[in-house]
Amino acid sequence: MTQLRKVRLILEDGDVFEGKSFGYEKSVAGEVVFYTAMTGYPESLTDPSYTGQILVSTYPLIGNYGVPADTTEENLYQFYESNKIHITGLIISDYSFEYSHWNAIKSLGDWLKEHKVPGLFGIDTRALTKILREKGSMLGKIEFEDEPVEFFDPNHENLVSIASTDKVEVYGNGEHRVVLVDCGVKYNIIRCLLKRNTTVIRVPWNYDFSNEDFDGIFLSNGPGDPAMCDATVANIRKTMNAEKPIMGICLGNQLLARAAGAETYKLKYGHRSHNQPVLLTGTDRCFITSQNHGYAVDPKSLPSDWEALFVNVNDNTNEGIRHKTKPFFSTQFHPEASSGPVDTEFLFDDFIQNIIEYKKNRK
Repeated sequence: MTQLRKVRLILEDGDVFEGKSFGYEKSVAGEVVFYTAMTGYPESLTDPSYTGQILVSTYPLIGNYGVPADTTEENLYQFYESNKIHITGLIISDYSFEYSHWNAIKSLGDWLKEHKVPGLFGIDTRALTKILREKGSMLGKIEFEDEPVEFFDPNHENLVSIASTDKVEVYGNGEHRVVLVDCGVKYNIIRCLLKRNTTVIRVPWNYDFSNEDFDGIFLSNGPGDPAMCDATVANIRKTMNAEKPIMGICLGNQLLARAAGAETYKLKYGHRSHNQPVLLTGTDRCFITSQNHGYAVDPKSLPSDWEALFVNVNDNTNEGIRHKTKPFFSTQFHPEASSGPVDTEFLFDDFIQNIIEYKKNRK
């Protein structure tokens, strides 16, 4: 076996973890966060919501099923959530140098090297995660010997402008025209819309879509602080008077809330997992959801004509909002999952039904 280079993860509080490199060999800095999913690293690493972050996997064995082919369908990578790896670095406990899967064409390490993303293994991720849970997500850096790097806070950057598309793109040729505001969209959101007889018009995060021909608006997930997206919020507000149906996911939930006049705030260490329980308000129906976010909506700041739609059972944080009379709603979790449970994919059907009702009433 090739001699593996030693490399360190250094946290801003002074804690140091030493491991070995299995990815690209360069020093990087970002925000260190953890996620608890047991499977789905190809989807997670290509999720644009992780832009600027050094990702810690709590599941100890990573890499055993390799990385799938980059085949496309509807001009989208079939097995990924975007066209590249978005994390800044990957921290794991045990790396599997051998992989086996019917769809694998390369190793995780080779994939990281292709995308110039460092990966560390041999780290005590249990101890590391306990620090992040107790002290909160914090800045960190992956340093190779003789290659120092400064700490960097990605939350001071407009990460959405990095993760978003820079042009208008159209997918499908369905009956219902949906403007998708791309703040760092996962491809499975587009797939879920296309399965429901839509034409998806994907636009940049700051694009003024108010004059476009559309039947509904979809606000995507994305990275970073929603307060950085004033242009998006302004464009959402422009269209609210027309009362065309709106659905949002993840960052889209926060942007819809800010457009309504509510406030958002940063969570201590965020929700990044496949097993977050959420309760549909006013009922005893609980769903297990996939999540990836570091900010949340303050439900107490919602105007009187809005209400909470879902609540997190673990910490009582907001998991979605809806307007009391207009066809506007959003979720903090991912109904399309990928990877993760798809128990709540029916919410896409609710969105399409809102569009059908809107079009029928407009005639």
